[in-house]
Amino acid sequence: MPKAQSPKLIITISGTPGSGKSTIAQKIADKLDAERIYVGGIRRELAKDKGMTLAELNIYAATHPETDVDVDNMVSQKAKELVKKSTVIVEGRTMFHFLPDSIKLYIKSNFDTGAERIWKSLQTDKDKKDRNEAKVSNLDELKVKLHERVGSDIMRYKKYYNINHTDLTNYDIIIDTTKLNPQEAVQKTLKEIKDLTNIS
Repeated sequence: MPKAQSPKLIITISGTPGSGKSTIAQKIADKLDAERIYVGGIRRELAKDKGMTLAELNIYAATHPETDVDVDNMVSQKAKELVKKSTVIVEGRTMFHFLPDSIKLYIKSNFDTGAERIWKSLQTDKDKKDRNEAKVSNLDELKVKLHERVGSDIMRYKKYYNINHTDLTNYDIIIDTTKLNPQEAVQKTLKEIKDLTNIS
């Protein structure tokens, strides 16, 4: 008798800066043999193409909605196509809204913990280049920029979509990674997903 196949799902991941969203998304995608779409990576590449940092792109986006709306529409349509053949992990702060039938995850951590994690990652040349963050010379400057980014995100998503991505009632699963190492965060997230679904 053939083995029953797990249902194909779309899992969307939103959350706070430095909470480990990308690590969790990639590890969960590997565990579930799923496709992964990373909206932040797409926007970082868009910023580079425009000769901007991510912070500068967010300022630009306040009056150029296409930098958010076009990307979000493109990603959600791609996810709907991919899920016909595979489970899909979509990492992006507004994706819970664009993909309402998804399993919606919110990954959070204490603000200072998240900032410290990002600062640590920025000490490597590869992460510094990949993240394309605003130019900062110390942790305190990074915290200021992160506060600005969070405020910009909230403002733009309210303006363009009339949503608040930080409202936890939008989500099915909420994981606090403040006191978890990456392996523990992945294990907890995977367990919560499996408890909520029939996925194996």
